[in-house]
Order: sequence, then C-alpha cells, then structure tokens
Amino acid sequence: MADEENMLKKRFSELAERAYSKNIYTFTEFLSPAEQALLKVTVRGVPYHFDGGYDFAEKAMAVFGSEELCGYEEPAPISYIKIEPCSMKFSGELAHRDFLGSVMSLGIRRSTLGDLIVKNNIAYAPCLENIADYICENLVEIKHTAVRCSKIEHLPEEAMPVPVESEFVVASERLDSVIASIYKLSRSESKGLCEHEKVLVGGIPVLSASYTPKENDIISVRGHGKFIYCGIKLETKKGRLRCTAKVYK
Repeated sequence: MADEENMLKKRFSELAERAYSKNIYTFTEFLSPAEQALLKVTVRGVPYHFDGGYDFAEKAMAVFGSEELCGYEEPAPISYIKIEPCSMKFSGELAHRDFLGSVMSLGIRRSTLGDLIVKNNIAYAPCLENIADYICENLVEIKHTAVRCSKIEHLPEEAMPVPVESEFVVASERLDSVIASIYKLSRSESKGLCEHEKVLVGGIPVLSASYTPKENDIISVRGHGKFIYCGIKLETKKGRLRCTAKVYK
C-alpha cells in the first residue's frame, strides 16, 4: 500500500510540474475519493480542480492548470456513453453492478471509467475520451440482454441524480448520529462504518464517529449513498436537534 501511494504521489507531482513548467493542462485518470485526498496533501502551488463529468460524482479526474496559468481553457478529456437495451420490452432488469461488471469485463482499467448513473434500465457512463470508442464497439450484451452503446455530447438532465431534502431529529450533531438517522441504522452500525473508513467527508475518510459535520459538507457512506449536510433547523422543546440534509437517492 505504501508503494502504491508513493507511486501515486510521484505521478501527481510529475503532472503538476509539467502543467506549471510548460503552461499546459495535464490530467489524471479517474481517481477514487481516497486518491483525491492523497492528491490534496501532495500538490502545492499548482492550480487544479476535479472533474467527474457531473456535479458530486465521487470518482473524478484531476485537471492541473488554469486559464490564468495556461492562457486558455481546456475541458477534461471526458466522453459520455449511453448504454441501453436493444429492446426495452424484452430486457431483464439491469442493476448498476450489471452495467459496471460488463464494462469492466472488456478488460479496461477501472480508472478509465467514472461513476455510472443508472436510471430506467439505461446507464450513462463518463469515461476517458480514448476508451469511449472501444467500449461502444465491444459492449454488446449485459446479463443475456443485448445492448447498444452510443456516445452522447452531455448527460441528459433527467438522468442526473437529484437530492431529496430530508429532516431528521438527533440528540447531537455527531457524524454517527446523523448517518444513523438518515439511513435508518443503529448507532453501532454507523460508528462501525466510520471506523472501517467507509465514511468520507469532502472525499476524505473520517474515522472519528464523533466528528461534527459542517454545513454544506458532502458526505459519502459506502454501500448507502451520499448526502449534503445542511445543518440544524431548530431545537425541539426536549433539547433535541432537528436537522436537514439533501440526500441523493
């Protein structure tokens, strides 16, 4: 693990230095939240931002450079693929894992693919530009269902994840309390998620169940989903806290 981290740090530093010294944009492949957190503590003094293809995507490319540094704008090299059954009438139900597993079975690296969005038996897949044609040409079947792939210019608005505002009551703003209330878990279950590095705040794992989330923190809980913490709405007569969050379904 240490060797992998050192290699990643070296790669981040090389891309940042190249962008800075040559005044050009450089890009990583899609990074996991943990890899993004590692980049944040590795790169200093070079402008960069993350782009996952859509707002609040967990996996995202790092784009080193800026208009001020490079003198021009350049988007991240991301293509979008629409994957749909050839016949909706005769299609079986396809889940996220079915789409992802079939794409990965083509032999591509996971880092060339962003976060898939699945809605109404159709998947939308952000991916590196240089892998898009290969996926479109070779992905023809998912779980015995014939599918067709096509490149699209952008993700349709109706496919975008929409957060639902949720209210919940907790005794305190502890992270484990908030997670337990939102996902209907026990406190011990939500505490265990924190301890096993399955809770990320702003892309960084938070091990302390007693952490107090801040307003507008983006919190991801592996296996459960993602939400934006909106803070305390009011205090009840019994001294409990009514809080709100925007939860992605």
